[in-house]
Amino acid sequence: MASLKFLRNRISSVKSTQKITKAMKMVAAAKLRKAQQNAENARPYSEKLNSIISNLKNSVTDLDSAPKLLVGNQKNETHLCVVLSSDRGLCGGFNTNICRKAKVFFEKILNEKKNLKIIVVGSKANDQLKRKYNQYIIDRISLKDEKVVSFGKAQEITDKILNLFTRNEFDICTLFYNKFKSVISQIPQNQQLIPVSIEQKSNQQSLTNNSEYEYEPDENDILENLLPKNIATQIYTAFLENQASEQGSRMTAMDNATRNAGDLIAKLTINYNRTRQAVITKELIEIISGAESDRKSTRLNSSHQIISYA
Repeated sequence: MASLKFLRNRISSVKSTQKITKAMKMVAAAKLRKAQQNAENARPYSEKLNSIISNLKNSVTDLDSAPKLLVGNQKNETHLCVVLSSDRGLCGGFNTNICRKAKVFFEKILNEKKNLKIIVVGSKANDQLKRKYNQYIIDRISLKDEKVVSFGKAQEITDKILNLFTRNEFDICTLFYNKFKSVISQIPQNQQLIPVSIEQKSNQQSLTNNSEYEYEPDENDILENLLPKNIATQIYTAFLENQASEQGSRMTAMDNATRNAGDLIAKLTINYNRTRQAVITKELIEIISGAESDRKSTRLNSSHQIISYA
């Protein structure tokens, strides 16, 4: 049985932990509101830009002269995977879910005997992926100095990707991140950035969309300017989705931790009270036994004196 001192120290330690988790939950809740608003505000711009590129893509007739970012280099041998994660932990399965989805994709690529290159953004992804895929990681980007990820950081990553593509070091680029759905639900995503992958629309809808736009200059010139901007926009949108997902996941994790700490404190308190009651009962039994022994000894001495007098 644990001692009373050990139980007191354990209860005090759990209470201190509960205060920390409760404070972290409140901080995450405060940050979540702004992060969620930023993510939701970025979605319409990202979707509209994708829509414009989709219309331009449908208007391109000569694929040989189309920008390489749009149609690729007609190869499927080398894959570049960009994995976005956080630099801070205590956010539940946020980072693990992203890495798990990325690992499934990695295994598929390797099983097909294709080349794999990885860029990890955030130390948590690096920690989880380097154990098995360290030889495939070509760049590690930290966000520890970034309190709020800016569009400039997304542009920096975009420039690295474009430089690699210009040197023909990969054929297909895929982005991994978590899309924010709710506080308790964040959905891991893999989005193909190069070549541009856009959902195909029906022919009737495509004809309708094409009739709504007239392009000046021609489609290829517009795409040359829009496609790099679209990649940076998609990466920045993924950053915003990740930030909202991270805060939502951390809020849920810290709420669960606070509840678990409360349950543990209740169990330890019951155990402490039972142990304390057992100690008190034991002491009372010892006192009563000692008093009873003294009374028996006194009676025995008195009887001896009476016999001796007789």
